[in-house]
Amino acid sequence: MDRSAAPAVSRAGDRAITVRPELVPLLKLAGPVVLARLGIMVMGLSDAIVVGRYSAAQLGYHALGWAPTNVVITMVVGLLSGVQVMTARAVGDGRLGEAGAVLRRGVVYSLWIGLAATLVLMLAGPPFLHAIGLSKDLADGASAPLLIFALSLPPYAVSVAASFWLEGLQRPGAAAWAMWIANGVNLALDLLLVPGTFGLPALGAVGGGCATLGARTALCLFMLGYIARMDEARALGVFDRAPRDPKAEAEQRKIGLGAGLSNFFEVAAFNSLNVIAGWIGALAVAGWAIVLNVTAVVFMAPLGLATAAAVRVGSAYGARDAAGARSAAATAVLVTAVYGVVLALAVWPLAGPIARLYTDDAQTLAIAGAGLALTCLMFLPDALQVVAAQALRARGDVWLPTGTHLTSYIVIMAPLAWCLAIPEGMGVKGLVWAVILASLVSCGLLLARLWQLDRRDSRLSRFASV
Repeated sequence: MDRSAAPAVSRAGDRAITVRPELVPLLKLAGPVVLARLGIMVMGLSDAIVVGRYSAAQLGYHALGWAPTNVVITMVVGLLSGVQVMTARAVGDGRLGEAGAVLRRGVVYSLWIGLAATLVLMLAGPPFLHAIGLSKDLADGASAPLLIFALSLPPYAVSVAASFWLEGLQRPGAAAWAMWIANGVNLALDLLLVPGTFGLPALGAVGGGCATLGARTALCLFMLGYIARMDEARALGVFDRAPRDPKAEAEQRKIGLGAGLSNFFEVAAFNSLNVIAGWIGALAVAGWAIVLNVTAVVFMAPLGLATAAAVRVGSAYGARDAAGARSAAATAVLVTAVYGVVLALAVWPLAGPIARLYTDDAQTLAIAGAGLALTCLMFLPDALQVVAAQALRARGDVWLPTGTHLTSYIVIMAPLAWCLAIPEGMGVKGLVWAVILASLVSCGLLLARLWQLDRRDSRLSRFASV
């Protein structure tokens, strides 16, 4: 083949990986996304702190009521990730008018998914809590907040679809602002309902659930209103009834299904650790709730970086720029590695003071402080695995991350956590060690796959240019 006639994408695909040109676009996109993801967990953090300061027992009810809904929420977020990737691909390929079709599909999917999840949790949630070996007091106390959390799923699912669409357009600022406004609504309702301010009855964990319901409804309304009022909404096809595109619909569902199953495996396994903590005792539940809540807040930044990586890699993939996709993935991995190390070094000496933000109970503090310090070993591999998984999905490798999460978190982490925590008598520390080891396995497998695909694409691009 004449080298001068080689396609531009082949020559571009043969370029070496460059990090610096990708750094600014990645961080510019990741910044608001990280703020939005952090806002998600700060909402839960506000609930946990206000409820925990009111009563350690109510914090346990809140944590156990939250656990089943959190599994569903994370699965919903995964199922809708196709909105993000398909929007980024359409933009990368210059097909802006198709972005509206992606949004319309995403909103319909999200509404049906949210309603189905609410129905399942309301019917099966309380019986599930009573069937898993918890004490009757814990199961009864957790059932009421679980029902309230379940009601918040439809508006939250719709807001996720809208947020992902804006992120796919590389316009995440509005979603970030909306999330923090919703946090203000949530905190105000927490302070009003949990302890019973202005003569209202103290609702404890149920009040925390009601605050979340109000905040998520406000978030949904804001996001839909913002998109409808965008100047370019019509140009993006937001109001157009697009013709059916079975191939695009199937791809959007496939990406979402792969991510949804991954999230389900991971979060179901993590929340099964709540059950194991419940078998240990009420104080272990409260201590583990603090550990899990703090690590989840730390995890929001890598989740935001993963979103930015998916958008940047997906945009390059849509433009058929192999080198751009490799550079976007490599930059995201490097930034995430720095973040994981810095956060571990920052949180480790502050584990005790952080735990005291949640409770003054000495026994709970001892459990949570030791668990938080140990959890710092997890920050780096856990952050890297989620970024690598999203980069793989954005370039079309959907099912390997799903299999990796099944292996790491269901097959390895869950049984190991039980073994270390109960038969070995390590308690909450045993739960943390199981998470660390599972994260290392997941991180290693996903990074190896990303490296393998980069090597393959580089060889193919060199062959095509000959």
